[in-house]
Amino acid sequence: MTEVQESRQLSRPVGELMRRWREQRGYSQLALATRAEISARHLSFLETGRSKPSRDMVLRLGRHLGLALREQNQLLLAAGYAPAYTDSPLDVAEMLPVRGALHQILTGHEPFPALVVDRNWNIVLSNAGFRLFAKDAAPELLQPPVNALRLALHPEGMQPRIINFPDWRAQLLMRLQRRVELTAEPGLAELYQELRAYPGGGEPSRPPRTDHADLTLPLRLRYQDMELSLICTIATFGMPLDVTVAELAVEAFLPADGPTGELLNRLHTAAPAGPDPAGAA
Repeated sequence: MTEVQESRQLSRPVGELMRRWREQRGYSQLALATRAEISARHLSFLETGRSKPSRDMVLRLGRHLGLALREQNQLLLAAGYAPAYTDSPLDVAEMLPVRGALHQILTGHEPFPALVVDRNWNIVLSNAGFRLFAKDAAPELLQPPVNALRLALHPEGMQPRIINFPDWRAQLLMRLQRRVELTAEPGLAELYQELRAYPGGGEPSRPPRTDHADLTLPLRLRYQDMELSLICTIATFGMPLDVTVAELAVEAFLPADGPTGELLNRLHTAAPAGPDPAGAA
């Protein structure tokens, strides 16, 4: 979300924001009131502005709406209260333990690719294994901030090397669409429309399977004359109390078969030392 978009968000009355989030989540006034253990009449008064919510009530409704820390802060500001959660840049001294944990995860995952993304899928850190994904990508796609989804789906990014591109594209767009629906963030909606418009998409055509391949969709990546198969895991910080920390996610890829693991080990051993694109760990 841009500064202008955030400013417009904060200029809305808190009751209007509550109503918008309630409707976006698909709750009736009665359903949300029951979850929050208040009367539907009280909630109606809050949404129409006839009553002013207390700080605790704003946080209670935010939690029962399943709002992220950023959105809970926005509700508090709209109600005239200070934010409950800090929003710290990753490079400040207070974030040293977080940076240390991320570096340890990324370096410990080598020789396999891993990256840390923010709420917009911009890459904030990556390990040496990430070079596999950046290989042959257009230079402009590797200019900071590198967007992981744009790099994966752009015709001048990873797209030509992804063997199962229609299936992989469909899964990434589904994840992004879910995030758009959960956050109602215009910046993500714009990214979704941009990525959908890229040529070369096609429709997913995976037939029903009964083997282990149904459990998770592998990334099948062409490397020279080999086909690599990778599965993706996603990790976040547990019980975050800072907006930035809550929005970070580690996306780590593991070999789905023996030949992939052997090749990545060989590439890691032979790779020259040097800076990695998209931010090295």
